[in-house]
Amino acid sequence: MVIALAGRRIDASGAEVNRFPLANVHKVKEDLRKYFISTRPAALVCSGACGADLIALEVGGSLNIRRSMVLPFDAALFKSTSVTDRPGDWGELYDKICQDVADEEKIQVLGYSEHDDEAYLKTNFAILKRAEALADKYEVSEIVAAIVWEGRPKDKDDITEHFKKTAEKKNFKIEEIITIVQ
Repeated sequence: MVIALAGRRIDASGAEVNRFPLANVHKVKEDLRKYFISTRPAALVCSGACGADLIALEVGGSLNIRRSMVLPFDAALFKSTSVTDRPGDWGELYDKICQDVADEEKIQVLGYSEHDDEAYLKTNFAILKRAEALADKYEVSEIVAAIVWEGRPKDKDDITEHFKKTAEKKNFKIEEIITIVQ
């Protein structure tokens, strides 16, 4: 199995709606650890934003799962716009994971502009395509789309919901990891 993963970033300071509070990082980390141990994926592919992506990449690395990252634009720019702009100390983890992943399954930088309104939607497609390529490479037939979120879209243009719907159209199995303590 190959896991393609997408999900919520850590909530911004003062967020009106809780989708992934910083206080829930440990819960999500443990849920991902249990899921990865039970499924033993050949590889994991996602982006590298603070929250779901970095937690999954960290847990995957601790379990010796091959990891691949897909970034919409340059790694340094991505770090400033999607990693260090939220509460928590994500910068060092991002740098370490980028270094480690570059030695594993590589980091794919798509080269979009940060001003491209569809950069993240295009990144979703690229993550799923990369998962298909990794499934071929490791000769596995199952690709699972892991969705790490509070369980519902935040609006009609929700990027995580887009990832889920796109994966469903590809007939990938969907697994959800919930970011809010029930």
